[in-house]
Amino acid sequence: MTARTSAVLGVDVGTSSTKGVLVALDGTILRSAVREHAVQRPAPGQVEMDAEVWWDEFVSIARELTAAGDAEVTAIGVSGMGPCVVLTDEHGTPVRPAILYGVDTRAEEQIRRLTHVLGQEEIVAHCGAVLTSQSAGPKIAWVAEHEPEVYARARRLFMPASYLAHRLTGEYVMDHVSASQTAPLYCLREQRWHSPTATHDGPGLEWSQQIAPGLELPQLRWAGEAAGGVEPEVTAQVPGLRTGIPVISGTIDAWAEAVSADATRPGDLMLMYGTTTFLVATTEEPIVSRTMWPTSGIVPGSFTLAGGMAASGAITGWLRDLTGEVDFTALLEEATQSPPGANGLVMLPYFSGERSPIADASARGVIAGLTLSHTRGDLYRAALEAAAYGVRHHLETLEAAGLPLSTVMAVGGGAQHDLWPQIVSDVTGLTQQIPVRTVGASYGGAMLAARLAHGTDTSSWNRADHRCEPDPAHRERYDELYALYRELYPATSEITHALARLQRS
Repeated sequence: MTARTSAVLGVDVGTSSTKGVLVALDGTILRSAVREHAVQRPAPGQVEMDAEVWWDEFVSIARELTAAGDAEVTAIGVSGMGPCVVLTDEHGTPVRPAILYGVDTRAEEQIRRLTHVLGQEEIVAHCGAVLTSQSAGPKIAWVAEHEPEVYARARRLFMPASYLAHRLTGEYVMDHVSASQTAPLYCLREQRWHSPTATHDGPGLEWSQQIAPGLELPQLRWAGEAAGGVEPEVTAQVPGLRTGIPVISGTIDAWAEAVSADATRPGDLMLMYGTTTFLVATTEEPIVSRTMWPTSGIVPGSFTLAGGMAASGAITGWLRDLTGEVDFTALLEEATQSPPGANGLVMLPYFSGERSPIADASARGVIAGLTLSHTRGDLYRAALEAAAYGVRHHLETLEAAGLPLSTVMAVGGGAQHDLWPQIVSDVTGLTQQIPVRTVGASYGGAMLAARLAHGTDTSSWNRADHRCEPDPAHRERYDELYALYRELYPATSEITHALARLQRS
């Protein structure tokens, strides 16, 4: 009888799909699977998903990847988009659809109220940042205020990774990266849930009871620590899994992406090309920022400063759908034919508002310079360049925070083709390292699972394959266009804010 290969399973819940990989202990991807899904937008500024979809897709992917029976799964890694708000009853059954991360901007009024009641400086002192649409706390408060009958049944708070971990193990845990984005429920300075304080209304009352009354907050874990072991009910659904094998607590997808590219040391920057563009810079100490998101890191005592755009790859998908049936390869080729600067177009990529560094839920997309001569390729290139300008804006913010960068690793689906990373390098002057495997967060989850179950040194799993160097011939043009990009937002914001109000009404 042929011996089965020892392997780990990594599954990541993303905005547009769930991805899974089955990975041998030397880092070889044995099989992969994808399940596409869509978000729901019940009202302007609201973005939701049914959490049960995540579990159904996990089961489907796990069955597919283990069906051949030639590999023995010894551990499971999970990750997912975030920070999301999944409210459940005491048994872990969702009481309403999950509210997604910063692309959901419904809680603007709760952000203003909580900032006033708790005090902005007090929030910054404990959380390292101001409240924004990326903060999970105000979204919990929104449910309590707008859906009181629903909230009355809520007892627990999950995110995609912790929800999968719970369904697999029955344990109620959350990793520090995710918890640190539930602001203002988590104290970044002390890396724990906020403790009782006498400096707010209601002396001695925990912030959690002012923001999320009645919720039991999960036990905190580091991303690679065990949530627990797989329960027998799971193996009945997925015969290829074995009862008792460890499941990591998991984390938010961008941080798992950083693990996949080994970009978790101080000075490392992970740049994720996806539906949204995301940056994670690892630091030795917590950094206070009013425009980006300081968080706890992957391992004990580590910290990160992160930022994310609300829409980047999503805009290219919108363009594809808007202009007819064509695949991304053809669109990339058309964009390649457009010169740097997209024949005089500048786009603001704020099609879903914007998260960092402007934190403006009412920002809107703008395409400036359009003529009848412009082509679909020009528009597509302008979208890629807009994301690159957004990256440069973030880098300038990191530089202003005194954050030195030593290594930049590019990951995500958009890094699989040369054009987009090259545009980012040309706009920013960055040299990017692109790893052999850009499958991303699911692979990072598999790495953490291998470390947990076997103590595997995964540093050789995904070394840099090649470098993307900036082309100095394009720098002057992009400097000029970037300056116009920075001027375009303040020049149009009054108009776009008025249009946003009309859209909401």
